[in-house]
Amino acid sequence: MKERFDTLSATCSRETTRLYSTSFSLGILFLKKEIRGPIHAIYGFVRLADEIVDSFHDYPKSLMLAELKADTFTAIERGISINPVINSFQQVVNQFGIKHQLIVQFLNSMEMDLGEQDYTHEKYEEYIMGSAQVVGLMCLHVFTKGNEEEFERLKMPAMKLGSAFQKVNFLRDVNADYQELNRTYFPDVNLSAFSDDNKRDIENDILKELDEALHGIRQLPRSCRKGVYLAYVYYKQLFRKIAKVPAEKVMSERIRVSNGHKFYLMFDSLVRYKLNVL
Repeated sequence: MKERFDTLSATCSRETTRLYSTSFSLGILFLKKEIRGPIHAIYGFVRLADEIVDSFHDYPKSLMLAELKADTFTAIERGISINPVINSFQQVVNQFGIKHQLIVQFLNSMEMDLGEQDYTHEKYEEYIMGSAQVVGLMCLHVFTKGNEEEFERLKMPAMKLGSAFQKVNFLRDVNADYQELNRTYFPDVNLSAFSDDNKRDIENDILKELDEALHGIRQLPRSCRKGVYLAYVYYKQLFRKIAKVPAEKVMSERIRVSNGHKFYLMFDSLVRYKLNVL
């Protein structure tokens, strides 16, 4: 009867993705059917941890995150969890040989969000590695299906893509992070006097990583290339919108891509993919 619970678990992870991220949901639709479930499972787990540190302000977040960590590794060892999202995730970890250190690094970055941080360049890189790059590597384990040689070849571009996505998120959410959560991720940047020069330096860093990531996307297996490319196109468009506005506007409102435009990008990406003009 566990098969029925596993189906429920997969459904919970899929619906979590749909509820929280239109862009990733669209990207996953472009993956081959057999790998959609595992990517939903990874996103669902990541979102669970993210919600604890970002949303549950009236609850013991530190304790809840510690419980999530313990429950996750217990589930991986047992091969089951009564939490559907964790159950779905542990299956993927065990099936695709996702390294436990990646999970530890991710949860360590989530712990960094529990308190105020003075982000030096070293801590900034550590946070991005744990919060974004390792998530890209988890997905890459699924995409390469246990082929270590292929994984190693594509590892660096996957990390660059995760890093670029995270930095775009930082710019998009910079006002909310600063005003509501009292977080300042960018090192050596005073957000109370955030300037166009500050913003331009961050954008140049992002653009370089996006370019390096695209090189890796072109080399991905066909089973996932189209979906990853769509996520890339969406983030590239969001990045362009942010780049067009002054720092003052970024600090006063959240720049976004409308759902209608996301669907346009989806069809445009499909055409480009079919024409092999990535």
